Amino acid sequence: MKNKMTKEEYGEFVKQETPNSTIGIDCLKAFLIGGLICVIGQAINNCLKRMGLSTEDASTITSMTLVFLGALLTGLDIYPKIAKHAGAGTIVPITGFANSVVAPALEAKTEGYVLGVGAKIFTIAGPVILYGVLASVFAGIVYFIMGMF
Repeated sequence: MKNKMTKEEYGEFVKQETPNSTIGIDCLKAFLIGGLICVIGQAINNCLKRMGLSTEDASTITSMTLVFLGALLTGLDIYPKIAKHAGAGTIVPITGFANSVVAPALEAKTEGYVLGVGAKIFTIAGPVILYGVLASVFAGIVYFIMGMF
């Protein structure tokens, strides 16, 4: 015999089982932790400029440093723990890109370096890279055409 619920009973059951929304706190955490990552990047950039590097060189080294730190922290299983609390705050900065490349590679390590890591390393980041390159080619073509007039 099946247990049948009325619409009201089902509505009450759903209300009891549904967790409370924490979207406000989640947004605040994302903002603060994402902002902290950006502040760290800006601090690195400022230090490099004070050391005498040009703005372009300092920016390049800052980006490389943040990608390295994101990959390192992912490999040490620290970045995923931060991301668990920060959500999109860790995805948006450049460190999120490093995490999206390293995480699938770590998961596929047991399958070997060629068929595991090599095949899966760009599972998440591959489409981002592809569409980024295509968008830049399209923008370059538009820029070239506009320069002709």
